Amino acid sequence: MTLSGRVLDGGRRDPYRVGVARTGSGGHDRRRRPRRRQALPKLDRLVHERLRLVILSALSARDELTFRELKELLRTSDGNLSVHARKLEEAGYLTCTKGFEGRVPRSTFRLTASGRRALERYLEQVGVLIEASRTP
Repeated sequence: MTLSGRVLDGGRRDPYRVGVARTGSGGHDRRRRPRRRQALPKLDRLVHERLRLVILSALSARDELTFRELKELLRTSDGNLSVHARKLEEAGYLTCTKGFEGRVPRSTFRLTASGRRALERYLEQVGVLIEASRTP
């Protein structure tokens, strides 16, 4: 036996045996053993996107926000906000009520119960990930 594996006839090393455990005195394996990993939660990709997470967080703090208020809060373009809000609406995480204030269109967003649950679940999952990263 060599340090890197078994020697075959003709002095060649067996490529399938490379990386076997090397032992020192006492026969203890000196390589690091892999840590047992706990199953980490899968994050909701719909909520994990930065703008969508901020939209849900903002709506969880207030009953409703207008398109303009969200746009100012996020400092993003109309198109970008519209796309992300539509994705959340299609998932049932928020509702959008369209109307007019005088002659100016006004869209108002509200967080739904399933949107609140999705945000809470996401925050719990992130908490589990943070705890796992702190555990040696």
